[in-house]
Amino acid sequence: MKKIVFGIVVIVALITAGVYQYIQYDTPVNAKENNIKKVTKPFKVASIEFNPILNERDKNVEALAKLTEEAFKKGAKLVVAPEMSTTGYYYANRKAIEPFVDTIPGKTTDVFAKLTKKYDAYVVFGMPEVDKKTNLYYNSAAMVGPNGYVGKYRKTQMWETETHWGAWGDLGVPVFDTELGKIAINICMDSAYFETARLAGIQGADILAFPTNSSAQAISALPARAQQNGMYIVSANRSNTEHGFHMIGGSAVWSPEGHKLAEAPVVMTEKEDVDKPTITYATIDPKQYNNKNKKALKERRPELYKELMQYVEPWDYTKNTTPHKVVAAALQYEPVMGNKAKNKEKVTSLIEDAKKQDANLNLVVLPELSLTGPIDNKKDAKSFAESADGETVQFFEDLAKKYQVSIVAGLVEKANNHLFNSAFLISPDGSVTGKYEKTHLSKADEKWATEGSSLPVFETKELGKIGILIGEDAQFPEASGVLAVERADTIAIPSAWNGQYGGEMEISKKMSVNPYPDGSMVTWDAVAIGAQAYTVVANYVGGDQHFLGGSSLYTIDPLYGLDQPVVAPSNKEEALVVKYETLQNENWFNQELLLLSRRTPYFVPLIQE
Repeated sequence: MKKIVFGIVVIVALITAGVYQYIQYDTPVNAKENNIKKVTKPFKVASIEFNPILNERDKNVEALAKLTEEAFKKGAKLVVAPEMSTTGYYYANRKAIEPFVDTIPGKTTDVFAKLTKKYDAYVVFGMPEVDKKTNLYYNSAAMVGPNGYVGKYRKTQMWETETHWGAWGDLGVPVFDTELGKIAINICMDSAYFETARLAGIQGADILAFPTNSSAQAISALPARAQQNGMYIVSANRSNTEHGFHMIGGSAVWSPEGHKLAEAPVVMTEKEDVDKPTITYATIDPKQYNNKNKKALKERRPELYKELMQYVEPWDYTKNTTPHKVVAAALQYEPVMGNKAKNKEKVTSLIEDAKKQDANLNLVVLPELSLTGPIDNKKDAKSFAESADGETVQFFEDLAKKYQVSIVAGLVEKANNHLFNSAFLISPDGSVTGKYEKTHLSKADEKWATEGSSLPVFETKELGKIGILIGEDAQFPEASGVLAVERADTIAIPSAWNGQYGGEMEISKKMSVNPYPDGSMVTWDAVAIGAQAYTVVANYVGGDQHFLGGSSLYTIDPLYGLDQPVVAPSNKEEALVVKYETLQNENWFNQELLLLSRRTPYFVPLIQE
């Protein structure tokens, strides 16, 4: 795949495509209306890694049906097959694919309906669909169950290849209520946009079926999508090369916590191609459908997410167009709880150390509530509270001037008779460039803090545009999504993380050209890649609350070798110094392309209160 060429072509395709003025919806099956008896015991699922032969629809359907039956015979109650599994993937134009499209439902779904009825099971598979009314073609996936055709999904977020023959999906993300639970479907490139999985999540999806033809990006995002929405994901990829495009296998099943339950081998080069089908099995437990990550969806704040509907492209004159070279330090230390003087000493020492490491240091990020440590009661919060011109802000203003750096630091702020968990951005001249009040509070914050009411991005001469999230904000991809729409080049995340959300990344280390370091955290990485903004995280370490460190830089494209994440240890105080250059306008995927290709008409449910 020639990524840069594709990147240029996709801009033209996306601008030409425009946005639809209407949305169609496939009708989900309703369990109550159809008296569906829900499964309560664990059941087996299967991911079929199947490599279809291009232009051989009938042979592919026959072969895939045999593999599906094999999985059913071994007890699988849900089988997922790859994207475009009935035809192969690459077609130059409508004429090329015309002989191989089918309606949904149609002849192809009829073949699988015989099997699903016989084995009382479900299958989801990708195929090119023709719409009878419009004669438009879609990159679609069909679901077939014990009673026949259940429903379909049309790919919302297309990749460049498909745009030469297919129309953009117009069904939204339907969720189908089945015996196995609520099942939704996304396809491949959809996972690069948090919104498509989120649309399933807010409708209560228990399982996301994920047909794909992925070279890394799509399947690497799945642990975050599972975790963000508290749902299982069953992904099916290919493991060979077609027209120079290599698909890396790695079909997998992910738990609602983002843990890998099963995975097929990852094959990173054409020399490793595996043309023989592979079936990967795992077990899904319906008792896990009601989990803490799914419950966290109730803590979303749709009133803050309206910017997700804004489509300013391609005429966004507010965006920064000048890349900035950033040398950042994420300060990681054990807080002396409630002792501002001791914490000031630690902070000053760490900044001095960072400046020694690199004299060009121009950004410093500290953990949240930087001089007090986390607070879990109103009495302490009141005693530590300060105004925006109090001693803590003055301390950081003096440090910024002394070391000629921008600083992101936090405190308990008292403003308008309310207390906020706030973070300030201070410029090298000692002036306050911006203030952010935490919008998604932790359980401890809720005991004393008022929620913030906006997700601002601040423009600086030295660093470009900076957005700030604090701690639990990172759990909610809508927050970083808003910062992306507002064109943040860098996102700073002051944190006090001891494992209360997120978890270590479990994608195969082979999947990324520049491997993720040990201790990389799914949630923080998802902020960076999801917003296509370099993300600097500062976290505490140790102490009675057992903070987990891991202060870090997460980057926009380690998968294909553009840049390299950096992660501090979990047990050491240090100033982690990292370097990056913002924007990366020439890369095959970046914030510009992300925003150009978002299908905003379908995101309305995300901002409804």
